[in-house]
Amino acid sequence: MTLFPANYLFLNLFLHFPAGGTQNQNKRHHPLDLNTLKGHGDSVTALCFSSDGRSLATACGDGVIRVFKLDDASSKSFKMNLPAGGHPTAVAFADDASSIVVACHTMSGSSLYMYGEEKQKEDQAKLPLPGIKWERHNIHEKRAVLTISGATATYGTADGSAVIASCSEGTDIILWHGKTGRNLGHVDTNQLKNHMAAVSPNGRFLAAAAFTADVKVWEIVYLKDGSVKEVSRVMQLKGHKSAVTWLCFSPNSEKIITASKDGSIRLWNINVRYHLDEDPKTLKVFPIPLCNPEGNPLHYDRLSLCPEGKILAASHGSTLQWLCAETGNVLDTAEKAHEGDITSISWAPKAIRIGERQTMVLATAGADKKVKLWEAPKSQSL
Repeated sequence: MTLFPANYLFLNLFLHFPAGGTQNQNKRHHPLDLNTLKGHGDSVTALCFSSDGRSLATACGDGVIRVFKLDDASSKSFKMNLPAGGHPTAVAFADDASSIVVACHTMSGSSLYMYGEEKQKEDQAKLPLPGIKWERHNIHEKRAVLTISGATATYGTADGSAVIASCSEGTDIILWHGKTGRNLGHVDTNQLKNHMAAVSPNGRFLAAAAFTADVKVWEIVYLKDGSVKEVSRVMQLKGHKSAVTWLCFSPNSEKIITASKDGSIRLWNINVRYHLDEDPKTLKVFPIPLCNPEGNPLHYDRLSLCPEGKILAASHGSTLQWLCAETGNVLDTAEKAHEGDITSISWAPKAIRIGERQTMVLATAGADKKVKLWEAPKSQSL
């Protein structure tokens, strides 16, 4: 099942141009720029892809969640209005494209809403829009939710349910069951303030980037019936000299990439026997290839590793870069990817067909009320 009724608006998503270019092509400021999804009424605060790569959800400051259905050359889209007065800060799919979890902030605190399919009544000509299936209020007291990270728990005895981590601007992180909204546990980074948190693709680990230089990693321990027994801290990544701004897991959940204000990127191996006190290992250290006008190194605000694990997308302000994940070499740069700060970046989990070829697609959101879709740099560049 899917959130997308067949009779909703059909929009052209990917632009196709003949060889040699056209006037429309000349308007695009970067060769990897595929298209811009417009229509957002305010800054786009977050975006995410569904696990099948066919759906893209965006959260916007205008209080609306928009969902786009991605095909090889088209999209269907619809809008879901959040309860009045709420400012959406994060969004994640739960399980599949049939349910979406949204974090919303008001003066009284943060709430989570899960939207799911509504059954069509016999006298309805059109399929109904998704409705709220569960909601949780004041989940982090009055603190805002910075990020939501979701993953399908497939490790060990996990039952395949979606695990959602909500990371507050304080030091607390809460785990939720995606379909039911049940609280699965919480952790405290004790690192002054969080920057973000992520759940590994297999649902085994939770890692947080925070104000200090170390990255804490917890294991989500499952019982034989698939339920969560506990969330216990098992590792600490030590090596950065300053605050870690962002991190992401490798597709196989065995590595973590971190970016820090010390001007470096680190690749870590977390596939270690931590129960025998074996520490995670730094595999590689790369300098962040960005400097300010005075020549001082800058830091990355956000990271996203492509599903093949070969290309790392990273952003600082309005600048977007693609790096080789093995060498740290810059594959391409879009200096003004958005007309304002980039607020969210994410790779589609699967290749998308464009014309007669398959390509990995990166989505970026910005304070300029736009969502952009980018083609991956050519593989031979690696």
